Amino acid sequence: MRDSFEIIRPKSLQNAIVFASPHSGRQYSDGFLAQTILNAHMIRSSEDAYVDQLFGDAPQFGSPLLRALYPRAYVDLNRAADELDPALIDGAPRTPHNPRIASGLGVIPRVVAGGRAIYSGKIPLSQAQRRLELAWHPYHNALRSLLNETHRAFGQVVLLDCHSMPHEAIEMYQRHTSPKPEIVLGDRHGAAARSDVTDMIEGAFQSAGFRVARNAPFAGAYIAHSYGRPSSRRDVVQIEIDRSLYMDEARIVPLPEFAQVQQRISQAISIITAWGSNEMPLAAE
Repeated sequence: MRDSFEIIRPKSLQNAIVFASPHSGRQYSDGFLAQTILNAHMIRSSEDAYVDQLFGDAPQFGSPLLRALYPRAYVDLNRAADELDPALIDGAPRTPHNPRIASGLGVIPRVVAGGRAIYSGKIPLSQAQRRLELAWHPYHNALRSLLNETHRAFGQVVLLDCHSMPHEAIEMYQRHTSPKPEIVLGDRHGAAARSDVTDMIEGAFQSAGFRVARNAPFAGAYIAHSYGRPSSRRDVVQIEIDRSLYMDEARIVPLPEFAQVQQRISQAISIITAWGSNEMPLAAE
């Protein structure tokens, strides 16, 4: 058994911001690779490759960074634990129509990017449940703990749920819009975060030179829906970065521009964490 996540903590918690990368895991076990009909390269096509590295400076600014280690193709941490796909999992209960499950993107994905099947047949329900025990529940337990710890310390918490998006997704969604956004912020149209929080994050990325859009084509999924409670000062903003800025999408390797993009993201992090440190901790009141 391997650890399913890693928390990189700052020397001291200095602000109300938590960073997390649920889809950048790249621990592909030999058993999983033997089970899939895809090769070791194709199985990575839905991975948010290197996103944890792009946000790797967050602890230097006083914020924790939670990163998944198991890959999205093995278990999708941005889905509910009960989003089980009967077309893949033998014995999974039938549920009302769910577009994510129908497209093969349940909590145990049936396909990777481009709709390519991961398996030649079905897997048993016991195996799916084992994956949830190994990866899904530990990650979400850790995430809840980080959010609660930060909220207790500062009276608020802002989760930046960090992802990457295929360049094709932006091209297809906004064919007639130019220039295309490079970052899409998702706050579920205000249901997951206060407007001033999303405004601040948008301004931070714009200050770092990024073109930013909101909620289209990605408004936020399970994590934003489940943890975003703006009325309780628990805000979640999903961040989607255009992969073509920093990565050769076909080869899944960093571009020469990777370091520059990482520096610009760190510039945005510095602005966001400075905002998050403005409120005095409750313990000092």
